[in-house]
Amino acid sequence: MITTRRGFLQQLGAAAATARAADSPAQSRPITPFPYVDGLTLAGPMNDLAASGLSAFLVDVSRAERLETTDGSIKYWRSFDATSKSIAEMRTDLAREPLAFHATRGSEIAGAHRNGRTAVFFQVQGGGEIVGQNLDRLDALHALGLRVFQITHHNDNPWGGGAIEPKWSGLTALGRAGVERLHALGMIPDLAHVSDPTCRDVIAISRAIRKAVIVSHGGARALVDNARCTPDDVIRGVADSGGAMGVFMMTCWLTTDPMPTPASYVAQIRHIVRVGGIDAVGIANDYAIGGDAGAQSVGNDNARAVQNILPWWNSVAKSQVLGFDTPPAHVVIPELNNPRRAFLIHDALDRAGFRSAEIEKIMGGNWIRVLRQSLG
Repeated sequence: MITTRRGFLQQLGAAAATARAADSPAQSRPITPFPYVDGLTLAGPMNDLAASGLSAFLVDVSRAERLETTDGSIKYWRSFDATSKSIAEMRTDLAREPLAFHATRGSEIAGAHRNGRTAVFFQVQGGGEIVGQNLDRLDALHALGLRVFQITHHNDNPWGGGAIEPKWSGLTALGRAGVERLHALGMIPDLAHVSDPTCRDVIAISRAIRKAVIVSHGGARALVDNARCTPDDVIRGVADSGGAMGVFMMTCWLTTDPMPTPASYVAQIRHIVRVGGIDAVGIANDYAIGGDAGAQSVGNDNARAVQNILPWWNSVAKSQVLGFDTPPAHVVIPELNNPRRAFLIHDALDRAGFRSAEIEKIMGGNWIRVLRQSLG
């Protein structure tokens, strides 16, 4: 997903001022039975964060610009300067925020849960285009507090192949060196949006040095045959590395059912558990904290909400990318498109027969394990 950070920073600053003025315990996030952790969410108003119950989440802090293309296709590109500025701005604002804080270690989540706050871990999408040929930029990004690094976003870049391409390619020599540098610095490679060959290359490098990789947000290709979704062998590879995969809210990549429901979401979780084990799955989002505002504005009517992504989808379809020949029918699970989705997912898992220990792992425990083992 593409979003602007400027609006979030303005909302965050305003919400922080309101919270400080109120100085009320009601401003704290509700205490949940155990930490809820989201693998990738976009930013949003802090009153939504307070309602979410999230003890931690990964947030995309990259800043994208739309490219001019000769064929009219819709593509985006991220630069190092724009992303560095975005990170610095978010750090400044989080330093003033009573409800949330910038986190760099997985061990910080326990205190966040205990104190009703939210630990925010920085992630970038399209990392290979941000860093480009200059791997020293990784040191600068790490110093700014970046801890999760998505190799590509949709399209190919100097590090390797993206998933939304008609022909897939793997890691370049630069990308291989970059993945090794990520692990040396203590940053986690993220395989969301990455081509199958690139995924396998990153997993092979990481397995050789016993380091975890993740898919921060995605769905299983076994259930939806689309390039954006993750094949079973990659899910197994992520699991074997000690990593995890977050199931996101983008329903066009979750189910082929005409009407998505919480059961569609649970089906994705069940599949990943079957393939990678109970330690391999978590929750994720890929919308703002409060949900997809576009869908909310039309009463979560998917037939209307899906119109927002059709221009991009149809642009990709012209390139004959896997799975884009069929237009999407929906983009959200109406019952879950609100800031309290984590509570509702918890309830859905309970109704589906998952045991309490399994639910704790899915709702946050697996992400906590990965972040603690990788970041301390």
